[in-house]
Parts: sequence; structure tokens; C-alpha cells
Amino acid sequence: MKFRHAFHVLLGLMAMTMTSVADAVGNDLANAARLDAELSAIVSDTAHPLASLSVLAIRNGKVVYQQQFGQRYINPDAPEKSQPANASTMYRIASISKLVTTLGVMKLVEDGKLTLDTDVSDYLGYRLRNPHFPNVPITLRMLLSHTSSLRDDAGYYWEEKYALKDVLLPGGSLYGSGTMWAANARPGAFFAYANLPWGVIGTIMERVTGVRFDRLMLRLILQPMGGHGGFNPADFSAADLQNIATLYRKRTEVGDKESNEEIWNPTGPWVPQVDDYSKLAPVPRAGPGYEIGSNGTLFGPQGNLRISAGDLGNIMLMLMNDGNFKGKPILKKPTVDLMLSPQWRYDDKPANGDNYRGLYQAWGLGNQQFLDVSRVGNSSGSGDRLAEGGGFTALGHLGDAWGLTSAFAFNRSTKNGVIFMTGGPGFDPETWRGKYSSLYRHEERILDTLYRRGIVNDAGK
Repeated sequence: MKFRHAFHVLLGLMAMTMTSVADAVGNDLANAARLDAELSAIVSDTAHPLASLSVLAIRNGKVVYQQQFGQRYINPDAPEKSQPANASTMYRIASISKLVTTLGVMKLVEDGKLTLDTDVSDYLGYRLRNPHFPNVPITLRMLLSHTSSLRDDAGYYWEEKYALKDVLLPGGSLYGSGTMWAANARPGAFFAYANLPWGVIGTIMERVTGVRFDRLMLRLILQPMGGHGGFNPADFSAADLQNIATLYRKRTEVGDKESNEEIWNPTGPWVPQVDDYSKLAPVPRAGPGYEIGSNGTLFGPQGNLRISAGDLGNIMLMLMNDGNFKGKPILKKPTVDLMLSPQWRYDDKPANGDNYRGLYQAWGLGNQQFLDVSRVGNSSGSGDRLAEGGGFTALGHLGDAWGLTSAFAFNRSTKNGVIFMTGGPGFDPETWRGKYSSLYRHEERILDTLYRRGIVNDAGK
């Protein structure tokens, strides 16, 4: 009798478990269907269309949703020759590249080739100083946390024939009036988001390894993780090159460079902005004569990475799992802990940084720390909130260039995360600001949908 009772109890537990699993699977399927429908509607919104969209959601450390919408290549003359975005489509992810570059930096720190608090002059081979604060050394920690006092006012990319020291040092042929150096605060004291520090970082990485930046990043991070893409499309295989998303806007520019008037037309043609290789192959940025370690801006450490949502998802999973990817150590846990540790937090009494309309509240080493701050105004919101109603604190990075907008955000404790990349807008994003954050409204819609359906799993709403 006891055996029979135990057997019936076991059958009951098995039935309950099977029912729970079936319910969970059914809920996931319902959410996937709702995600497909809602994200498709965002992309095809007639007033606010997007050329393409690639997304991924991770819940409890597992990829639960991945999908693509729209066209990676649009042929205006023969629409049947347009190409849809797919799971392998790579996007130029803009500033999320900074986070990936930081992984390479941290690997070099781990290997003893770099330290975060050494005067970077020791690596560069010349004395790097803000001329307004000549006695304050500049460190990698400052460069990685946007507190180095370098600014983008004089630019952040120069061709192979130029050396970065000619830009940065007073008296250099490209120094001009020195607008790349801030005068309002010494290095280490003030946060101001900038791209130029990443050119310095790329130069340092080349100098301590003797390897060109694009190839170094393949060796340190991308190849060990089995990823495709990289910082140099000129070296891509034919198959990978064919699967890069062209970035578009429905925008034309009129007038001279000074007026730079823009005309947006959501019903007009998609205008290629970058990565249109349908007729011409990518031009190599460096020739055989390039002096490694002279100009780290060449391959765009700040924004030039082409990568798919799936490979970005693998990077996210690696960070969630303390530096391990499929049982293989990419970074050590203390290295990941250090990279993701807070380095700066906004304070307005007195202001210790430019928070860019409330978007930047805290920063780590090469990563934004999303604190879930939200302020709602009369016409638009401000803050770093990633989901309507809040509840999603995260680490990661945003991207915005050439029409693309992108986000990489994850919570290390819950192992929940979201990724999206757009192929460009058919509308002026500045005219459609977010309701509860400093993001654009289309970014809010994508992130909130991914969070509600993919992470919170609210199929019933």
C-alpha cells in the first residue's frame, strides 16, 4: 500500500511537472509570437519606419528570443534583389564597440602588458598631458571612464599618414588651437563622454603588443569566442561582407556644410549612409607601410566593429558567466569584476560631469551603468531608464551613428539581458524623443517590448 501510494504521488508530481513545463513552453511561444508582432509593427510604422532591426533577449542566462526584421540591403531599382536581415547579419554597432575594445584592454591588463593607473606616457613613448594641467598624469582608467579631459572638438579619426602625437601634442602639425583638451577640470575629475580617448587606447594597445588593432582584437576576443566580423571589413570573407547591414536614413542634406539643412521624408527613398558594398568593396584603412602604434584611430576602436546580435549575445553571456564562454576562460572573474565596477557616478552639487540630458548616470571601465533613473517632462523624459515603469538596472553600452541605434544591456545578478541594432530611421529621431528617458522614442519602444515579453515574460498583457 505504501508503495502504491508513493507511486501515485510520483505520478502526480510528474504530471504537475509536465503541466508546468508545458505552461512555460506555451508562455514562451505566446511571448515569441507577441514579440514578433510588436517588433514588426515598430519597424513598419509608417510615420517612424526602420530599415531593419536585429534583436536578442537573454533570460536567466539563456537566449530565449532572437529575431530580425526588415532589409539588410535595399535595392531601390529592383526591390526583388533586396536582402532581408538574418541571424548572421552584422551591423556597425557604433559605440558598443567601446565595450568590446575594453575586453581587449582588460585581457592585456590580465596578461601584465598594461596597468590601469600607469601614466600612459610610458606606453606611448611621449609625454601626454593636458596643457591646462601639465602636472597631472593621464591613465588608462581615466581614458576608459571618460574622465581623461580629452574631447572630440578637434575630431577623433585621422588617416594612416598622420601620427596621433601630431594631434595631441602642442606644436604638432594637427594640434591647431588645442580644442581636444578641456580647460574646465583636471584629468580624473570630470566625466565627459568622448571618442578620442579610444584612439589613444588603440594606439597604446598596438604599442605594447606590436600588433595592428583590428588584428589584435580578433586574436584577443573575437576568434577565441568563434565570432565573425571585426573592425576591418576590408579583411572580411566574401560571405561575411555580403551579410553586413547597410545603414540607411530617409534623409537628404541640402545647402553648404555650414547650414547643413536636413530634409527627412518617411515616405521617401532609403539613402545609404555607410556599409553599402553592393558596387564597391571596402577600402583598406591601412597599407603595408602603416607604422603600428602611431595612430590607433585608424580602425575605429570607438565605433567601427561589425558584429551580429548572436555574437554580441555570446559576449553578454561570457560577462554574465564571469568571463567563461562554453567552458573556456576568455577573461578571469577578477578581471570582469574590475571592468564592471563603478568608476564614476553623476553628482550635481557641484556637477562632476556632463550627463548628456540625464542619459549618463554612472560609468564603469568601458561600460555604462544603467541606474534606472527616470524624469518625465512636459514633452519628453530624461534619464537612463530602459523599460517603462522601471525595474531593469543594467550594465552595458548604447550606440548611435550613421542612422544606426543600438543597445547592449544586462543584469549580472539575474542574468537577464537585451540587445538590439537598427539599420537606420526613416524619420528624424530628434523630433521623437523618449517619454521616460533620454533615449529616442523608437529605442524606448524596442527595449520595453523586449523587456516585457522576453524578460518579464508577460504573455497575458
